[in-house]
Amino acid sequence: MNLTINNLSKTYSNGVQALNDVSLTIPNGLFGLLGPNGAGKSTLMRTIATLQEPNNGEIWLDNLNILEQKQELKQILGYLPQEFGFYPKDRAINQLDQLCMLKGINNKLERKQMVEYILKKVNLWEARKQKLGTFSGGMKQRFGIAQALLGNPKLIIVDEPTAGLDPYERRRFHNLLAEIGKEIIVILSTHIVDDVSNLCTNMAIIDRGTILIQTDPGEIIKEFDGKIWEKDITGINMVAFEKEYRVISTRLFAGKNFVRIYSETNPNEDFRPVESILEDVYFYTLSNQS
Repeated sequence: MNLTINNLSKTYSNGVQALNDVSLTIPNGLFGLLGPNGAGKSTLMRTIATLQEPNNGEIWLDNLNILEQKQELKQILGYLPQEFGFYPKDRAINQLDQLCMLKGINNKLERKQMVEYILKKVNLWEARKQKLGTFSGGMKQRFGIAQALLGNPKLIIVDEPTAGLDPYERRRFHNLLAEIGKEIIVILSTHIVDDVSNLCTNMAIIDRGTILIQTDPGEIIKEFDGKIWEKDITGINMVAFEKEYRVISTRLFAGKNFVRIYSETNPNEDFRPVESILEDVYFYTLSNQS
């Protein structure tokens, strides 16, 4: 199964162009849509989910015309937006049962079996009778995935799913997404580079509504091997430094300021070669837009 996006554009009434001629082909598996805040990620996710109309373009899920067959899409779509609502005084098991009915699952036994299966899958079975308002941030995100899994969807969209999670819950959420993404399309929209690096076999970088690159994370990282250099620049004038070198990123470690630069060859003996990571690709690609 493939999700195919052709020449999608969206300009809001205030004149902001959120999407600019976006074209992507997304196969089965985990797909990472990476970009800074305001890059157009959420607009693209909402458009795919048919929550808003584009100005032009088309979206196909195999032979299903998403923009024209919205009801058919809703039967096979799971969606976890950046902010999602729930009834805080309701219990997890009750709310999922109600959502099942909204999905058109009218058989009571079938609903019961599905809700039990999904709550166990997201490790919330023991909390099934707990009020949703008492859930931790990680539990709420797992409940969000639970509702997205109802009805055995073929396409799942998750928008900024790990923002605000502690490291333990983030790792648990990663494992859950990896399991879900084995046989269906899962689109992970995020500004957190490590989420894409750890999970996705296919990705795109978006900025200012434009797709800058679509690639295999592992393959693109290899192209940067031998071209990333690091140096301690504590006390150095950064303005002059940035005029001389292609700076990718800076970081503080143990009170010192380190910089990573891109260079085809060794810039000078003060630099040391370092292993390239997806963050280098990300910042390098964004810097080309500046």
